[in-house]
Amino acid sequence: MATLLERLAQTAYEAHRAALPAPALPWEDLTKNEQQAWKAAVSAVAGQAGGTIPEPPRGKSLVVQVGDERHTFRADFTVGRDGSLVIDDDFASGQHARFLTIRGLWYVEDLGSTNGTALNGRRIFSAQLLKKRDKITIGHTVVTVVSA
Repeated sequence: MATLLERLAQTAYEAHRAALPAPALPWEDLTKNEQQAWKAAVSAVAGQAGGTIPEPPRGKSLVVQVGDERHTFRADFTVGRDGSLVIDDDFASGQHARFLTIRGLWYVEDLGSTNGTALNGRRIFSAQLLKKRDKITIGHTVVTVVSA
């Protein structure tokens, strides 16, 4: 019986094979070394050296402060004039930025807003990891990370 890692490696290879313009060998016809290379690649992507791949850690809640108000989130959310966290700021877009959790860590990303999103005074162009005391500027509103 194949391990989870072997099944994942085979699935990844089959997806790769299907995307190729020319036919490629089926999994069963690969050499042991080629199969092992696919297992190593899947293992590296999963951040795992063994044969099992754990579930991602349970995400911590994110506590942010806007003005005098603190807000706690346990799942991804948006911030903006129409976001999950509504801010009254004419310089913010309706859905301005998204806070998301990936493998137990919190990130912020701009959602293509007109005025951009800044993390600690620097405009961001991709998802950025958050840490305690980070300041996210959305329009003229500052969102401070209390705990991440």
